[in-house]
Amino acid sequence: MKLIDTHTHLYSDAFAEDRQEMVQRALEKGVQQFFLPAIDSETTQAMYDLEKQFPKEMHLMMGLHPTSVKENYKEELQHVKDQFAQRDFCAVGEIGIDLYWDKSTLEIQQDAFKEQIKLAKSKDLPIVIHCRDAFDEIFEVLEEENDEKLYGIFHCYTGNEEQANQALSYNMKLGIGGVVTFKNGKIDQFLENIPLEHIVLETDAPYLSPKPFRGKRNESSYVVYVAEKLSEIYNLPVEKIAEITTKNALETFKIYK
Repeated sequence: MKLIDTHTHLYSDAFAEDRQEMVQRALEKGVQQFFLPAIDSETTQAMYDLEKQFPKEMHLMMGLHPTSVKENYKEELQHVKDQFAQRDFCAVGEIGIDLYWDKSTLEIQQDAFKEQIKLAKSKDLPIVIHCRDAFDEIFEVLEEENDEKLYGIFHCYTGNEEQANQALSYNMKLGIGGVVTFKNGKIDQFLENIPLEHIVLETDAPYLSPKPFRGKRNESSYVVYVAEKLSEIYNLPVEKIAEITTKNALETFKIYK
């Protein structure tokens, strides 16, 4: 069974003590590819270091996370562009809008989001969207930017069915992680109505561990529990879930191997 974790912060300090062992556990569970979203300039080197250790398995994105959009965001966006000038990445991400922590930065978050969408289009790359308490604001930007070059993944999808279909209308896949295993997560109540061709798997490690590890550190091997939950929801063998979601991920990130 081949699985892909489309969103995992394996370079995080949360794995400082056992990073090698944690990656090995995931590989042994059949997780063959790991997609690492960027946060800001402070984490860039840690991503590069991890890629050196696992060059075949790690795939790097580059972007500015919305919670890192501060007064110096123009400098941070320049850092993103500078990295693209030096090398290739598999996506622009994670980018988006987060109004959970700070609503006062909405305007500059929108500006950063739009600028990075334009960057992705210029590179023919997918975007990976972070959305927290901001579906309307995200959709407003996507509506403005909607064209044949816009595509990507709505990371850590937590919205309702109507919002899911709106996300799909912008050529987005839904990134499904540990929340689907939560009793109060609610996405398990309608997910069967969303064709599996629009779904990719993720952990968002070290955050949002699935049951039975909720509240503890998440890791990429736990993507298996997400696949097993989708197996229940779609009434399909877990191997079939793995096969389809892996294909979806590789096509989205344009990785053919």
